[in-house]
Amino acid sequence: MTHNVYRSAAQVTAFTTIEKAISFAYRVILSRFLGAEGVGIYQICLSVFSVFLTAASSGIPVTVSRMIAKQSATGSAAGKHEVVTAGVISTLMFTVPAAAIIFFGRELIAFLFPDRQSLDIFIILLPGLILTSIYAVMRGAFWGNKQFLPYSLIELAEDSVMVVLGSLLVSTSSSPSDGAMRATLAVLISYVFSFAVSVGWYLKHGGKFINPGRQLKPLLASAVPITAMRTSTSLLNSVVATFLPALLIGACGCDSGEALALYGAVTGMSLPVLMIPGSLIGSIAVVSAPEMSENYYAGRHEKLKRDIEKTLETATLIAALLVPALVTLGDDIGVLLFGNAFSGEVIERFAFMLLPMCVSMMTTTALNSMNYEVKTLIYFFIGALFMLVCIFTLTPALGIYSYMVGMAGSNIITAALNLYLLRKECRGIAYAKHILKSGGACAAGAAFGWLARRLTGALPPLAGALICGCAVTAFTVAAFYAMGIDAARPLKELLKRKKRLPAKGGTR
Repeated sequence: MTHNVYRSAAQVTAFTTIEKAISFAYRVILSRFLGAEGVGIYQICLSVFSVFLTAASSGIPVTVSRMIAKQSATGSAAGKHEVVTAGVISTLMFTVPAAAIIFFGRELIAFLFPDRQSLDIFIILLPGLILTSIYAVMRGAFWGNKQFLPYSLIELAEDSVMVVLGSLLVSTSSSPSDGAMRATLAVLISYVFSFAVSVGWYLKHGGKFINPGRQLKPLLASAVPITAMRTSTSLLNSVVATFLPALLIGACGCDSGEALALYGAVTGMSLPVLMIPGSLIGSIAVVSAPEMSENYYAGRHEKLKRDIEKTLETATLIAALLVPALVTLGDDIGVLLFGNAFSGEVIERFAFMLLPMCVSMMTTTALNSMNYEVKTLIYFFIGALFMLVCIFTLTPALGIYSYMVGMAGSNIITAALNLYLLRKECRGIAYAKHILKSGGACAAGAAFGWLARRLTGALPPLAGALICGCAVTAFTVAAFYAMGIDAARPLKELLKRKKRLPAKGGTR
């Protein structure tokens, strides 16, 4: 028996679930101590920082992972060290000068922030730009070498450091802006931690930094499209963080505090809940990407096709199981966890977008593993353009809901384009029937849950939420089986042992 991608996915998913549960609890803590305004300031600072961080290193982990998988397919141990060194050099070439320019020329980016305090809070994160970009390379090395346990432990520890330290700091904050500053400081300290531990682990377990040789140029060529896509995502979020509150003020008559509160409720409360399945699917993508790349480079195209089908089925199943629960319990989540009814309303109304979002994420991973980074970048831009058009044209009529409409439409567009390309380039791949059946079961579960929650409205909120949550989950699982889908199959696949196919096999 060799490396089992499904067991690794189960391992990473388990750690990710714990990590996201801790992060979710932290969101609740921040919302309670900072309020919607403080959360809004914190989110704006992180959104701007993520633009620079994404530009520095977002394409590096995936590319390092894939190139290490390629070296594994060809049996080159030295090539793996060259790839890691090339990744570190390429990211330092950007982050060191960028951090210096931002620090000394901070006034040039002051327009991105609502006030001077927010800019000063952002500057606290600058050292993390360099440290986290190097950790991103280490993360890619862990993925490519299929060392998922150390990766999972470091990720969990990093999040735990941020949550524990941040909770202690914000509990004594004197104002929303002071709380946002303390929470940001906790983020920086967690970056220092993950950098130190990951580099130490890499060196202790045989890792080396050597002359990158011929790896630097191909690494940059592959990483640039992925980095461009993810940088554009962060830039898009930053544009939204800058202009959406201004549009709410100018077009909807909100004052500054109300606009920040609406933005904070959506981005700091509603979206973290809606992104929960994306986080789980991301852990599956982390494990499956190196496997798919290795199969692609080794010519095992039939194996590649089956792996894409299974990961796509798992992604749609996870999303379709969670949507009915979020439609049912959205209002309860907003009130009971965040003390904010509006955030729950957003969760309930836009839970449906999880299905296209998860399909988009998984298909992008599969296509990038097959060297289609430029295509996925183009598809992303098409979806992003749709989102911006929605925000700038619909905000006067829909308010902050224009952002959610744009995000949902963007995910639908990119998912459809990715699926079309997969069908074209990976002949024989089957996904349409499973997605349609999953969507049908999801819709039935959501309708049942919506009705059940209204029928139990007289019960105490917590009791009603627990009863409806259990009932809608059971009903949705039953709907899957009625549609002919084994809802337990992904779990079985994650737990079973599986032999590799021969080194060569299948046709494309």
